[in-house]
Amino acid sequence: MSHHKLTTVVLAVIVAWAVPHVVLAETLEQAWVEALVEDHGLQAVRENTLASEYQLQAAKAARLPNVSISSAYSVLEKEPLIKAAIGGNAVTIATSEKETLSYQAITSIPLYTSGQISGKIDAATAGLQASKFFEAGKVLDLKLAVAEAFVTVLRTNKALDVVNSHVASLHAHVADVVNLHEQGMVSRNDLLAAQVALADAVQLSIKVANGSDIATAAYNRLLGRPLQQSISLDELKPVPASESLAELTTRALDGRYELQVLQQQSKALKYQAGAIRAQSGPQLALSGGYVYRENNYQLPEGQWMVNLGMQWKVFDAGLTHHQAQASERQARALQQQYDDVSSRVSLQVRQYWLATQETAKRIKVSEKSINQAEENLRVNRDRYEHGLSTNTEVLAAEALRVRSLDNHANAIYDAVLAGLRLKRAVSEL
Repeated sequence: MSHHKLTTVVLAVIVAWAVPHVVLAETLEQAWVEALVEDHGLQAVRENTLASEYQLQAAKAARLPNVSISSAYSVLEKEPLIKAAIGGNAVTIATSEKETLSYQAITSIPLYTSGQISGKIDAATAGLQASKFFEAGKVLDLKLAVAEAFVTVLRTNKALDVVNSHVASLHAHVADVVNLHEQGMVSRNDLLAAQVALADAVQLSIKVANGSDIATAAYNRLLGRPLQQSISLDELKPVPASESLAELTTRALDGRYELQVLQQQSKALKYQAGAIRAQSGPQLALSGGYVYRENNYQLPEGQWMVNLGMQWKVFDAGLTHHQAQASERQARALQQQYDDVSSRVSLQVRQYWLATQETAKRIKVSEKSINQAEENLRVNRDRYEHGLSTNTEVLAAEALRVRSLDNHANAIYDAVLAGLRLKRAVSEL
């Protein structure tokens, strides 16, 4: 084997061994894909959408011919007779046997229903559209829930990093205080205060670690995983809103699935009211088939038949009218809900748009405060070692450092959440 081929084989083996051991951080997009497959609530919504599709097909099938086959075997107590007078004499004549077998095959098709069938088809079509919009909205709700859980894991992990750095910093400070105390340069009170501060930091670390574990379990649940499964998530960066509030509000009102669901449900109820009213109009149907009844006294026993029938319900004590009115009132109620949801959508967009503006400013301020807080801690620790500062000032400087780190992290993750929620508000997540 040539040197070049040997090198190629060795590299291939190294890559094959190394790749499975590389753990890549999970992205939010990957989490969405997994959640959309695993979430049971979304699967239930999808089943309802399929049910709406079948309801539409059932409504369309009503205008097509249908065929029915039936049979019966009857046993009477006595043969049916009729009385007749023949030549002035009264006689009885059998009309049927005691035991008879009958069967029939009938097909029928509606010719005219005063709009009843078309109304039901239109109502089912609007109902299907409402189901599809509802499903699309639930997809966005799930994606937002996963995104919020994703950010919560990142936030708690960052908080754990900060509190661990707090513990490490206090460990170093306690070591300095112990050294100075042994040299008689500081009082025992300084040592006790530093040790208490370290103990508090350790307790806080335990609490934050527990919160991180809970956040991880909640995230895993949304993705259908074992709650205890360890994860590594890719960091998210804030995406500032480039559009104006007016543009975002207009897009939200045009695209929000909740509003479209209400529109389609209202249309479905209006069509349903029309279909109900059509029940009181003329109904024309054509039927025909073959009918057989076993009877030695009848000729022929079987025969073909055609029937053109019409039904018109001219009075039903207001039943149809009231049922139609009930559906129309329900449609009006949905219109009122539509107006209410529209105002809430506008408020949501405004709230999240303002949040993106606020968090962007907080990020800039908190970035500067981190360097200032770290420099302040360094100066105070140096002054304390030279007897120019107190232990209280060092601990206060450390608390300021931790607070600045927390504020910066929270500003970043609040900005990420505000951007995600704003996208959900305009149905573009």
